[in-house]
Amino acid sequence: MIIVAHPDDELLGLGATMNRLIMEYNVITHVVILGEGVTSRSENRNTEAWKEELINHKKNILEAQSIIGYHTVSIYDFPDNRFDTVALLDIIKIVEKEKTDFQPDIIFTHHGGDVNIDHQRTFEAVITSCRPMQQESVKTIITFETMSGTEWRASTDPKHFVPNFFISFSKQNLDIKINAMNAYIYEKRKYPHPRSAEALEIVAKRWGVSIGKNYAEAFCLVRNISN
Repeated sequence: MIIVAHPDDELLGLGATMNRLIMEYNVITHVVILGEGVTSRSENRNTEAWKEELINHKKNILEAQSIIGYHTVSIYDFPDNRFDTVALLDIIKIVEKEKTDFQPDIIFTHHGGDVNIDHQRTFEAVITSCRPMQQESVKTIITFETMSGTEWRASTDPKHFVPNFFISFSKQNLDIKINAMNAYIYEKRKYPHPRSAEALEIVAKRWGVSIGKNYAEAFCLVRNISN
């Protein structure tokens, strides 16, 4: 299960990895998108003013899902870049419900040190929801970087993303990730923005060469419990 704050985070974090795991290993994959991802672009949250964009954003999610090939998605409407105005318990309850329904073994989610408050709160909700008690089904928690959110953490901050787990993939997997990202008409950007197609390929190559591969995505293994 992949739990993210915004539409497109599921691609930025592990779009190519998802595609490889699904296509090569038939991993059953469920994505949970907690926030609506649009309304922070105006001074005050007004969902009526952004009604058309919100409808389009949900259409873009389904288009990206079709391109990547993941199996199911749950979409929620927590306020964009305002997760700190929502009780953390409300987010935790959603994560717990999704866990109960899907029964994942592994959860991928945001790095807890991102500059984006929604990413931070998503991480906190996942960690709280997956306390390692006897009945807990989630044995593995893995965090990912989210370009234009993770790399902008202040250099003096102790919460930097320090990956210790890497998944390599092919150029085809990368191209599918980029094609899916292009479905997000409000999120894609031109180079040198971190969410541009060129930048996503550069990052994939950067992590690839760090492990002797052509392309890779980087992760931090937060917890892994073997039976």
